[in-house]
Amino acid sequence: MIAAAGTVALLAAVSAVATWLTLRYARRRLLDLPGERRSHSVPTPRGGGLGITVALLLGTLPAVAGGVLAPMPAAAFAVGLVLVAGIGWIDDHRPLSPWSRLAIQCLAGLVLGAGVHAGQGELRWALLAFAAVPVLVNVWNFMDGIDGIAITQAMIALASFAMVTPPAVSLLAWAACAACLGFLPFNWPRARIFLGDVGSGTLGYLLAAVLVWTVASLWESRGWNVLVLVLPLSAFLVDASMTLARRVLQGERFWLPHVSHLYQRWAKHAGSHPAVSNYYGLFSLLAGLLTYVAVASGTVIAVAATVLWLVLAAVIWLVQGRRIQHT
Repeated sequence: MIAAAGTVALLAAVSAVATWLTLRYARRRLLDLPGERRSHSVPTPRGGGLGITVALLLGTLPAVAGGVLAPMPAAAFAVGLVLVAGIGWIDDHRPLSPWSRLAIQCLAGLVLGAGVHAGQGELRWALLAFAAVPVLVNVWNFMDGIDGIAITQAMIALASFAMVTPPAVSLLAWAACAACLGFLPFNWPRARIFLGDVGSGTLGYLLAAVLVWTVASLWESRGWNVLVLVLPLSAFLVDASMTLARRVLQGERFWLPHVSHLYQRWAKHAGSHPAVSNYYGLFSLLAGLLTYVAVASGTVIAVAATVLWLVLAAVIWLVQGRRIQHT
C-alpha cells in the first residue's frame, strides 16, 4: 500500500513538473487564441497534456522491470502512446490534415491491438483496440473545449475501470489517474494551460487501452456484462455522437472545429466553465457507481442498465439543449 501510494505521488509529481515546464515553453510558442470556434476569451497556452504523456512513459519502465506488466503488451502500449501523442504535439504546432491524424491514430490502434493479442491471444480484442483508439482519441479531442472537462471525465472513467478490472490493468488505470492529477491544477477550475491535441489524444488513447484490456480480462467471467463499461464514457460519447449526427443531418461541414456541442452551448449560456464541467462530472460519477454494481449483476440487468442509462443521457442532451436554445 505504501509503495503504491509512493508510485501515485511520484507519477503525479513528474506530470506536474513536466506540465510546468511545458507551460513555460507554450507561453512563448503555443498560444491558443480566442475565436468564433473557441470557448475561451483570452489567449491561453496549449500542449500541457505532454506532461501526462511523459509521466506515463517513465512509469512504464519500472512496471515492466518489476514484472507488473508483460514486456510485449507494455511495449505496444508505449509505442502507440508515442504515436498518438507525437502526432498531437506536431498538430499543436502546425495544423495537420484530419486524414493524416486519423492514419496515425489507426496505426496506434493497430500497434496496441498487436500488444493486446500478444497478451490475450484473441484476434477480436485486437480488432476492438484498432477501433477504440481512433474513436476515443477523436471524441476526447472534440470534447476538450472548456476548462477541466476532458481531464476530469478521463479521471472518472479511469477510476471506474480500475475498480472492476484485474490488478495489472487496474495499476495502469490508477497510474494514469495519478498522471492526470498532476496536470489537473493547471487546467481546473481555471485553465492556465490547455491539454492540446497531445493531451486529448493521450487521454483518448489511455481510455481505449484500459477499456480494451478490461473487456478482454472480464469477458470470460462476465460475458455481455462488459457492455456496462461504456457507461463511464457515456457523457462524452452521447454528446459527441448526437452533435455529430445533428451536424450531418443539417448539412454542416462536421469535420471543422465548432462550438455546438451541448457542453459548449451550456457553458456559454451559464457563463461558467467549472459549473458545466462539474455537472458532467457528477453524471459520470453516477455512471461509474452504476458500472461497479451492474458489472457483477445478472446479464439481463447489466444490459438493461446500459441501455436505460444511454437513453437517459440522450434525453438529457435533448432537453437541456432545447432549454438553452429557448432561454
